[in-house]
Amino acid sequence: MTDPSQAAALLGSDIVASRPMSGGDLSEVVALDLADGRRVVSKTGVSARSEAAMLRAIAATGAPAPEVLAASDELLLIERVDAGGSLSNAWDDLAEVLGRLHGARGDSYGWTCDHAFGAVSVENTQCDDWVTFWADRRLRCHAPHVNAALARRIEALADRLNDHLPAHPAPALLHGDLWGGNVLVSGDHVRALIDPACYYGDREVDAAMLTLFDAPPARLFDALAFEPGWRERQPVYRLWPLLVHLRLFGNSYRGAVEHCLDDLGV
Repeated sequence: MTDPSQAAALLGSDIVASRPMSGGDLSEVVALDLADGRRVVSKTGVSARSEAAMLRAIAATGAPAPEVLAASDELLLIERVDAGGSLSNAWDDLAEVLGRLHGARGDSYGWTCDHAFGAVSVENTQCDDWVTFWADRRLRCHAPHVNAALARRIEALADRLNDHLPAHPAPALLHGDLWGGNVLVSGDHVRALIDPACYYGDREVDAAMLTLFDAPPARLFDALAFEPGWRERQPVYRLWPLLVHLRLFGNSYRGAVEHCLDDLGV
């Protein structure tokens, strides 16, 4: 639960009003109004400091992100961004935003620290080989947490991942959890990217996440100009968030996981 006294101390102003916000499946999200007139979002979670660093990294690319006002070990305080528009009106702007985000490049794949989606750890230990990173940090890590039959299929895919992924795509800065609910829109413009799970990797990963729950038009992918064969790689990249969802929310996601594995021939 958000501690009003801790939030007030970190922000240097009294809280005059608070109310729960939507989107708190894995953490508590609260809107705070401050005595000094600022409008703030408070988010609790064990990854508060790492998320603050990720938001700052996104903003440093020129892509829009909420300003980080303060962070402690388990409390993140950011500016509240006015938005209520539909992503369906902002695909063209999102392509430009992702161009800026993905234009930031790392020296290797991964991030400076691990992250988490609720109880599911996101392993980000840096690696110079993309296939090894994806096999170990995004696939094999789930095998101990699913049933034996599914674990065998995951291991089989990891063993032959060289057949599906390039070894050294450009290590682009990824949002890492880019579904439509994490893209705040006003009119036809993206106002902010929120709830990041950043790391450096193949920029096609963000496209895969974006297509899980949304239906981007072809012109978005034309603008992003991915390497040939990107559509065939999408099931590999969609599999990771689907495995996370399977572990967090249960067997309603099992069919989607198995469908990806079927598409990949394992």
